[in-house]
Amino acid sequence: MSKKKGVLVGAGYFSQFHFDAWSRLDNVDLVAVCDASEDVAGQAAKQYAIANHYTDFAEMLDREQPDFVDIVTGPDSHLSLVTQAAQRGIAIICQKALAPTFEEAKEIVEVAEASGSRLMVHENFRFQRWHREIRRQIDCGAIGDRLHGISFRCRMGDGWQPDAYLGRQPYFRTMPRLMVFETGVHFIDTFRYLVGEINGVYASLNRWNPDIVGEDAATIMFEFESGASGVWDGNRFNETNAENPRLTFGEAVVEGNGGSIRLDATGRLTLQRLGEPEQAIDYEFQDHAFAGDCVYHTQKHFIDSLQEEREFETSGREYLKSLAVVEAVYQSAQSRVPVRGIGIEIANTDGEVNT
Repeated sequence: MSKKKGVLVGAGYFSQFHFDAWSRLDNVDLVAVCDASEDVAGQAAKQYAIANHYTDFAEMLDREQPDFVDIVTGPDSHLSLVTQAAQRGIAIICQKALAPTFEEAKEIVEVAEASGSRLMVHENFRFQRWHREIRRQIDCGAIGDRLHGISFRCRMGDGWQPDAYLGRQPYFRTMPRLMVFETGVHFIDTFRYLVGEINGVYASLNRWNPDIVGEDAATIMFEFESGASGVWDGNRFNETNAENPRLTFGEAVVEGNGGSIRLDATGRLTLQRLGEPEQAIDYEFQDHAFAGDCVYHTQKHFIDSLQEEREFETSGREYLKSLAVVEAVYQSAQSRVPVRGIGIEIANTDGEVNT
């Protein structure tokens, strides 16, 4: 199978995981990197043995004529970058957050669709091996034929200090929306992957660190179309006792009419059927790079889907469903009432979700 020729834009903190993953995919040839800083672009090219580097995105696209572009920049830049790539018919994988607002996210999706360019959002948590194994267990009926619910407790412990986030992602300090927009969206998408579509939420948000702008804690209740329920309890302020808080990001329980599946902070999975002892689930994952090597598995899905001409799990259009839930969460937290009837087809022109 022929290699796909790729380029990458945005050589900041998180790009290291992208570079590492591309280097391990045999059917990818990453030929160029672009960054606003000449020094940063040049250093990345040297470190990862990439032939060319640029500071001008359009120039890179025109000279290299790639099959795909990997966008690893901040959300404010995504509309412009996606538009330029889409105008040239280039396939796109774009980091989340997809856009600063729901309206702009919809515009990005529409731009790509209008041009015929394929767009995938780099939403990587659903590709973590433990979530893939949980889904496999659900599909084979390990905990019955009806799901009752899912819960996840997330504690990051990286946001209590007065200088929180300055060392790694300083822009977190000034984001008006933080915990749900930046972190919770991963779990909203994963909950959809595991349990199905979400049609109702009730949310309470808090800001425990007074030195930041956005919320750093969230408790969200979910109602699924299937009748199952869910809870996500997360904050970046308080600490976990896990050796690596950024492996699984917390602990989960998935329950059905036949038993339960549990995930702990080490990636260990167990199955407890009703009336039976708990037993370990034997599966494999790598504690490599970011959060169980999920960046690699996300990018592999992107390339495999391009090669095989099949749909992306997190295509732009599909991902809008997760973003509609994010909007509903903020609406519920502001109004202090549940928001139901969530869906992109009922999103009004103001980017709010009708109830």
